[in-house]
Amino acid sequence: MVQIYRFSANYQRLSNPHGFRPTFLTHLIMSFLIGATLLLALSACDGDKPTGPGNGKTQPSGWFWQNPLPQGNSLVSVSFIDASIGTAVGEAGTILRTTDGGVSWMIQTSGMTKVLLGVSFSDANTGTAVGAAGTIVRTTDGGANWVSQTSGTTQLLRGVSFSDANTGTAVGRAGTILRTTDGGTTWTSQTSGTTEGLLGLSFSDANTGTAVGAAGTILRTTDDGATWVSQISGTTKFLLGVSFGNANTGTAVGIDGTILRTTDGGATWTSQTSGTTNVLYGVNFTDAITGTAVGENGIILHTTDGGAIWRTQRSGRTLEDLFGASFSDANNGTAVGRNGTILRTTDGGATWVIQPSGMTSILSSVSFTDSATGTAVGEFGAILHTADGGATWTSQSSGTTVFLSGVSFTNATNGAVVGSNGTILRTTDGGATWTSQTSGTIRGLSAVSFIDANTGTVVGTGGTILRTTDGGGN
Repeated sequence: MVQIYRFSANYQRLSNPHGFRPTFLTHLIMSFLIGATLLLALSACDGDKPTGPGNGKTQPSGWFWQNPLPQGNSLVSVSFIDASIGTAVGEAGTILRTTDGGVSWMIQTSGMTKVLLGVSFSDANTGTAVGAAGTIVRTTDGGANWVSQTSGTTQLLRGVSFSDANTGTAVGRAGTILRTTDGGTTWTSQTSGTTEGLLGLSFSDANTGTAVGAAGTILRTTDDGATWVSQISGTTKFLLGVSFGNANTGTAVGIDGTILRTTDGGATWTSQTSGTTNVLYGVNFTDAITGTAVGENGIILHTTDGGAIWRTQRSGRTLEDLFGASFSDANNGTAVGRNGTILRTTDGGATWVIQPSGMTSILSSVSFTDSATGTAVGEFGAILHTADGGATWTSQSSGTTVFLSGVSFTNATNGAVVGSNGTILRTTDGGATWTSQTSGTIRGLSAVSFIDANTGTVVGTGGTILRTTDGGGN
């Protein structure tokens, strides 16, 4: 079954029709072994791909396929060079291309069946994808043609980054680092000094970068990757993310709440107190002192002093997994999660207050159109509505008991909800009544986004992308 992932500053699994929320360590292990896993899956499932609208069935009015199937392969990595032009890669050598911000996706021919795990474009035409067994493919015409390159390794390559059309680095299993300065005509193996898996990478400029990984591994380059020097992290724990605000000042995070900090380019790394034992899997600094780390069980940590003090933005008020959040402005936001959890902030996350939802089932998604008006949805067809910033939440009748996984409102009255079994619900009166719409699929629909009352997009399992320009048609 296809999973579609969207990455920005954080990680979100969009396809989750049953509310299952694995720990991040599960995802880490899956990522670490994904090449072998998918390669085995290919041999077992090559002939078991789902069929789609290409079978001649009439498409429903209102909602239509945005990503026409058959395209039943897992998508693992994506690269956008601007708001419109992007490329996604994945299982069985799959490459998809969009030039309209995802309104439509075209299948491109990679010339292979190996899983592709990373992709990087330096401009609209020039890109490189990497994957299993040392696979590297290159395009200079926007993917019209992909040409295989010689990597010189059979190791699984997990990630690739190009700073311009010619200069790029690929990393992978067993500490593999490859470097090219001629667009991949030649790839040179760089000595990483480790056989550990590399899981996070941050470059502060074209020359200066840091990689982190298993067993506390930290590697540093200051010469565009010509050489990588092992640094002493002081830990043997998995490091999962790293972010540098400038060439000298950086932070790495990992399992058991690990946070490490350097102010001298990694010559020394100092442990910081995170106040949590949760896995921290991502970190982002906007400058040398202001940063946010996120992790399992809904943990959000924030610092404004370079990590001397990390403050939990959940204020320790809940240990429940948080699945969705919506901010109407910089200060006012709401997060929802397991066991009917609703958290509210009016100060940009400095403090979070628990609000009573009146339920104990999962709330998966929330949408606010202003600081007062919002809707949350979840399992068993639950829809909750507030008109007073969450001081009170009122249950609305959805007319269904399926798991509802996504909600989007463009104003106080017009909204849409999606969920299991191809469910799409629509309201034009703020949820006083909800009307079922025909989606044309029975697949799980996991997320929805409307930009105005008529124009919306839905994504789900099996590579499903649906689009409407008339509010869903009925």
